Amino acid sequence: MSWGIELWDQYDTIASHTQKGIDFCERFTHFLKDRCAIELKYASELKKLVKNYQPKKKEEEEYQQYSWAVKFWEVLKELHDLAGQHEVIAENTQGQVIKDVQILIGEMKQQRRKDLQDGAKVQDTLKDSLAKLDKSRKNYEKAFKMAEKATDDYRKADADINLSRAEVEKTRNQMMIKNNQCDESKNEYAAQLQQTNQHQRDHYTQQMPAVFQQMQSMEENRINKIKSMVRQVADIERSVIPIINTCIDGMVKASDGISAEEDSKAVIDKFKSGFPIPEDIPFEDLSNASVIDTSNANGTPKNSLDSRKGTVSDKKRNKKDKKGGGGLFGIFSSSKATINKIIGLLGEESKEDFSDLPPNQQRKALNKKIEEFKKEIARETAEREGMLKMKDVYVNNPALGDPNALEKKIEENALKIDSLQAEMRKFQGYLANMDGKPSPAGQRRSSLSDDSISQSSTNMEMSQTSIPGQPQIVPNEPEVYTDEEFEEERAVELRKKEDKKAIDDEDGDHVGEFDHPEGDFDEEGYPVIGTCRALYPYEAGNEGSVAMGEGEEMFVLEQDQGDGWTRVRKHDNSEGFVPTSYIQCHFYDQDEV
Repeated sequence: MSWGIELWDQYDTIASHTQKGIDFCERFTHFLKDRCAIELKYASELKKLVKNYQPKKKEEEEYQQYSWAVKFWEVLKELHDLAGQHEVIAENTQGQVIKDVQILIGEMKQQRRKDLQDGAKVQDTLKDSLAKLDKSRKNYEKAFKMAEKATDDYRKADADINLSRAEVEKTRNQMMIKNNQCDESKNEYAAQLQQTNQHQRDHYTQQMPAVFQQMQSMEENRINKIKSMVRQVADIERSVIPIINTCIDGMVKASDGISAEEDSKAVIDKFKSGFPIPEDIPFEDLSNASVIDTSNANGTPKNSLDSRKGTVSDKKRNKKDKKGGGGLFGIFSSSKATINKIIGLLGEESKEDFSDLPPNQQRKALNKKIEEFKKEIARETAEREGMLKMKDVYVNNPALGDPNALEKKIEENALKIDSLQAEMRKFQGYLANMDGKPSPAGQRRSSLSDDSISQSSTNMEMSQTSIPGQPQIVPNEPEVYTDEEFEEERAVELRKKEDKKAIDDEDGDHVGEFDHPEGDFDEEGYPVIGTCRALYPYEAGNEGSVAMGEGEEMFVLEQDQGDGWTRVRKHDNSEGFVPTSYIQCHFYDQDEV
């Protein structure tokens, strides 16, 4: 179907129709923009909703152990992701469809303007031809009338006997002139008519159909583009449906993860005080002025309730009850106060050993603190190992860096590890005292064996490092000696060992050092189990330790027993303990493997 054939006479209608098509494209653009604005606003409102209901830090710490809270937070995350997909719809529509529609509108306006200009030229050509035809026709009519009048005049003159021959001849000549002019006008009119008819045929069969065909192609292209864009909008939305479905599946999964049983257990773990249930309230026999106390035998607090009313003691007791200070209701009020205290302490600063918390809560707090120290020690230890490896690389290849530049950092790291381990041992001591277990430090106080030496406190002048994972537990006061007492006792034990060895030397019970000390004993009675090299200089700060210089080679007599110290013997036959973290050891049993 061609507009040029079927709509040959509807030029103005076609021009109006194509303008309506452009207007529709502009309206479609406005529709897409409004749609994108709605999607963006919806996404913004969803994200705002998620933000408003996101847990604050205090709420997150308080409710993080409950599945209903955690899963609700997961639902919020899924909802946030879902909002992001609506933003994707808006962004893709703006970046792809709306841009294409605007380009299409510009192209259509330009093409329609050109087609209308071409159509106007063709129509102007036809109008000019028709105007010429009309003009030639009018000239022909005028000449024909004048020729008829001249012929009439000649006939009348020829019939009039009163006119002379010359006058008649003049009238005849005038007739001939007018007839010739009429013939010329007739010929011009015929030629112009033929030319105008040809222009008209070309106008309606070739020129205007070509213009109509261009406008028809433009309109069909617009329709196809609109069709493609409508589908593109649908495809954009379809592309995010799998992700939206994934978000919805995540919400369903979160709902399945909510467990009433687990949350009930979490409430017990969080708020269980560990206190025993109050026993029966004893009966007060006021007549005998004696109290039958059945609770004291089990060591529970006294809580009495007088059965008599109207007595002086009863009135006093009633006053106490009104103040909340005694009676049966006082028990429950104290229990409530305990719970409130537990809840309040979760957000307030408590004592260092958490002794102001109920037993269960204290144990949890101590374990949490110990785990934090372990993680921090592991992190610092990994950092230390990295610096040691870097130092070895610098030593082997000085061009990469100065190994001495790392010395200060390594020493600071060692001090930090010592401090963290001391703090961790302190809290492990609190936990050991709470559980009623014997403190490892207490065992060392009663019996200090020859195979190990206890670690000094962090207040000593020297720096020390313990092996992570083998902490020395320092119990809570008052069950632990102070640092000065503990160091003094250790020095006494060391002197006893030295005296005992001196006696053994006098009795000839020791053997000399062999060339290869593996598996044999040195002159002090300890087997030489390996060698070591000092990584850093160390100054002996207390009795039992020995000084060493950086790079000094020594014999290992006793491995670290978990207290951060290794027993060594120097080449000048002096021996003592040095920090394990300051030396690099090589044991002979490694060669056998």
